[in-house]
Amino acid sequence: MNKKIQVCLTPALLPLYNIEDFVVVVIDIFRATTSICYGIENGAKAIIPVAHVEECAAYRNIECDYLLAAERDGEIVAGFDFGNSPFSYTADKVAGKTIVLTTTNGTHALHLSRKAKKIVIGSFLNLTAISNWLKNQHENILLVCSGWKNNFNLEDTLFAGALVERLKSEGFRPDDPAIAANDLYNLAKNDLDGYLKKTSHSERLKKLGIERDIAFCLNVDTTTAIPVLEGDMLVKL
Repeated sequence: MNKKIQVCLTPALLPLYNIEDFVVVVIDIFRATTSICYGIENGAKAIIPVAHVEECAAYRNIECDYLLAAERDGEIVAGFDFGNSPFSYTADKVAGKTIVLTTTNGTHALHLSRKAKKIVIGSFLNLTAISNWLKNQHENILLVCSGWKNNFNLEDTLFAGALVERLKSEGFRPDDPAIAANDLYNLAKNDLDGYLKKTSHSERLKKLGIERDIAFCLNVDTTTAIPVLEGDMLVKL
């Protein structure tokens, strides 16, 4: 029987899935999973995803040299080292470091997916690397789009569609959301930046003056690292 590749279009729909039956790819293109992939590629020792700002702040009281990253509504939370801009995850800032991270959408989706067989992190930055790894998995795959505050968004769905495009010829059987995501990707793939300029989150980031983050998040295959959740930490696969 063919393996399944399914797309959960928003974390609000995760209760509909028997998540224990899947390898999960968590997707938050603007910007959490892009930054996670970039940070792990650039030598971060580990990234600890936490659901709440208070959990992140609690790591200040632990005698370890953690970097604390917190983002809400696209902005850095006051009092933290940085948020989830990929430009905060360069090698000179994160190499050899452990980062504690909480974001509006990405870490929320990750925590709701914790009962999966395995959780990996996807972005356009590691598209080919994660596609090739998934091709060799003998498991059903669930692509979890982080969305925006439990609602649907375009950028995560397009990336899910890009993964479906790579995997549908490898014996994976897509469900209806996966087919729809793949159709959207094929509509947009020749001009991802232009297509995604219309997204609501793109507009939010522009208002914050960080358009360069958007452009960076749409770079394809600039990293090979695949972050994987081991215990409470995301580390290099």
